[in-house]
Amino acid sequence: MPRYKRILLKLSGEALAGPAGFGLDAGRVSSLAGEVAGLAQTGAQVGVVVGGGNFFRGVAPAAKKMDRVTADHMGMLATVINALAFQDALESTGVASRVMTAIEMRQVAEPYIRRRAIRHLEKGRVVLFAAGTSNPYFSTDTAAALRALEIRAEVLAKGTRVEGVFDSDPLRHPEAVLYRDITYTEVLTRSLGVMDATAVAMCRDNALAVLVFNLNVPGNIMRIAMGEPVGTLIHP
Repeated sequence: MPRYKRILLKLSGEALAGPAGFGLDAGRVSSLAGEVAGLAQTGAQVGVVVGGGNFFRGVAPAAKKMDRVTADHMGMLATVINALAFQDALESTGVASRVMTAIEMRQVAEPYIRRRAIRHLEKGRVVLFAAGTSNPYFSTDTAAALRALEIRAEVLAKGTRVEGVFDSDPLRHPEAVLYRDITYTEVLTRSLGVMDATAVAMCRDNALAVLVFNLNVPGNIMRIAMGEPVGTLIHP
């Protein structure tokens, strides 16, 4: 049995791009969807927030001369593309899912309604939360923290390219030290940058546990759900 009954997974858009770093890699999407489907089949209730960085992000160089609000809205639409692709991959495994968007587009997906989202989870459906918070200047990290709190998730699990939270960027500094557990305040005061500061503050203020783990290691999603010591736990 999973340790956590209800989990919110935060997946970056880049995670769906595979080695190319842009667009969607069908094999990578299918692989991640299989892991999430396996978790859902254990009885855990799973929500997923997917970023849009594999297509567009409001703070990207391509958006440098654009109005920030317009650029952020484009980034939100990119998350909808990713969520629809992930839904298709999930349902090919036989796991029911729903895409809910913060920006209303009824012909494509359901509008986000908190009580309806919780009902989907209770019925065993994976819920994919797209379009961020619908507000510019807020990252998908913040959207993930917000949705996790709204659906009363027991943990927010953020998948990254590294093992967890380090004292410096391990991709640039091989000698970087991995923390197995750290407080929200330490993450903020040391400017560790593993998540948007707004998201970390929201989790701190509401005592929501955050697990940061390496998404590129097969099976890590299940290991986290089962309570195995994977990645870094950010806690009060």
